[in-house]
Amino acid sequence: MNMNFDPKAKKASTNGPTLETVLSVQHWTEHLFSFRITRPAGFRFRSGEFVMIGLEVEGRPLMRAYSIASPSWDEELEFFSIKVEDGPLTSRLQKIQPGDKIRLNRKPVGTLVLDALTPGKNLFLFSTGTGFAPFASAIRDPETYEKFEKIIVTHTCREVAELDYSRQLIQEIHDHEFLGEMVGNTLHYYASATREDFERTGRITTLIENGDLAKTTGTPCFDPATDRAMICGSTDMIKDTKTLLEAYGMTEGSNAKPAEFVIEKAFVG
Repeated sequence: MNMNFDPKAKKASTNGPTLETVLSVQHWTEHLFSFRITRPAGFRFRSGEFVMIGLEVEGRPLMRAYSIASPSWDEELEFFSIKVEDGPLTSRLQKIQPGDKIRLNRKPVGTLVLDALTPGKNLFLFSTGTGFAPFASAIRDPETYEKFEKIIVTHTCREVAELDYSRQLIQEIHDHEFLGEMVGNTLHYYASATREDFERTGRITTLIENGDLAKTTGTPCFDPATDRAMICGSTDMIKDTKTLLEAYGMTEGSNAKPAEFVIEKAFVG
């Protein structure tokens, strides 16, 4: 993971689709992998957005929506993906090697951005599986720490090994020359597994409802006046967490109408 943070990095406008080069690939489990590709000159995005990426298959582009896992200042683009054995794209994408070409549609979009939230004090980032990707971007963005006093990022997976990507990234953030000092005690990482014994087991909604999240992070859940949230992951998790937040009086927002929480609906296969 490239962590060459330059707070003065110049931003530019985007153009049409390009073919980018795979720089590195890391397989975390038999179901998850991440990869980094070159970032085209002039490509601009907000941390938390997604783009369409893909491969040329039988002379035609096969594209899917992928959240950009790297922050907006990174010189490379990082993605965190599932492996689907019979998935039209991921069955092929999981076999990429450094030097291969990836098609990138340079029009980033998405609601998991700070602009879609009204000002607040605490930011909760709820994720399952590869839904952690947009938050991997957000928690490496200095703007996140300028806007919120406390950031709680949760990551729930079936197996403990599937948490390795997020656990390593959190450690790299704290060890980073610039980000580490900026983050300090602001960032709180809350991981859980659902199908294996772990220090914390259960679905995130269960851990919210039984009070474990609030107790562990020292942050009561939830006050619409101070708390903001983003949700990304499985369909059931998004639906259940959204219902829970609404029960606390929080309202779903968007780029056009910022509010207390936002969700993402882009998936890959």
